[in-house]
Amino acid sequence: MNDTMRASAKAHANIALVKYWGKRQVKLNLPDVGSISLTLEGLTTETTVHFDMRLTHDRLILNGEERPEDSKRVSEFLAGIREMTGLTCFATVTSTNNFPTGAGLASSASGFAALSLAATRAAGMDLDDARLSSLARQGSASAARSIFGGFVEMSRGKKTNGEDCNAYQLAPREHWPLQVVVGITSKARKSVGSTEGMLSSAKTSAFYKQWVDTHPADLNSMRDAIAEKDFERLAEITESSTLKMHSVMMSTRPSLIFWNGVTVELMHVLTALRKEGIGVCYTMDAGPQVKAICLPEHAARVEEAMRSVPGVEDILSTGMGIGACHVEDPS
Repeated sequence: MNDTMRASAKAHANIALVKYWGKRQVKLNLPDVGSISLTLEGLTTETTVHFDMRLTHDRLILNGEERPEDSKRVSEFLAGIREMTGLTCFATVTSTNNFPTGAGLASSASGFAALSLAATRAAGMDLDDARLSSLARQGSASAARSIFGGFVEMSRGKKTNGEDCNAYQLAPREHWPLQVVVGITSKARKSVGSTEGMLSSAKTSAFYKQWVDTHPADLNSMRDAIAEKDFERLAEITESSTLKMHSVMMSTRPSLIFWNGVTVELMHVLTALRKEGIGVCYTMDAGPQVKAICLPEHAARVEEAMRSVPGVEDILSTGMGIGACHVEDPS
């Protein structure tokens, strides 16, 4: 057992190229579709977990503020760690994001990936990446991908216990070091959480079945595009996947419309750039932010064009990142 029962870790957000939306099982967080993502270098979460015999409940301190309203998911996750290890004490989780939280930038992915690594190490465990990824998935399905760097695939799996639902690296970032420029169009937290939205979509969207049925073809095409470094093919599949996902969201009852006017304007700007021969495509998750995936030699031009759009609050430009890792305890 770790004598200090304290450890820190860092993980990076990821952006799905072939999107994930929908759960086939809620308790174990099993996705209804597979997904392929790339891990981002510049969007990080650093988390410290301290199991403390003096505590009477789990505490979450997020970006310097105690967040009891957000601590339920974290406490449920830590309960699983306690069950695995036999620990009986509660923990203080101190977590910091260097990007907007809960605004469609995968803060839950980097958050639960960092939490998985820090909590298991604080509890005296040393899990390999495969087991760590499966554990992270139980907090957030997208977090399973943030355990790894580069290009990552998350398989849907078929087993009800989730044994075959795991993430793994398709290729390291050195294989094809793409750049990502993120246009922040709103820093507000989204009004509907992803889990709630996914369950509602599965029940009410007329397009949900087609979304699930067409997914295997998208995954196959994206694997080939990455292996062959075929940007045109990657761009086509990436934009198709995000638009299909948002079609499902918008056709959900009540409708889930995460975009704003600036989101749409950025989509038009990036489409025009690609017609000019610039290697760029767009993708959006459950939020209004626009992520531009681009070839490194075109990143400066893409950033300049996105900054020129009225209403863009901020721009984040980053390369591809590594997997989750331990860091020195900041205390």
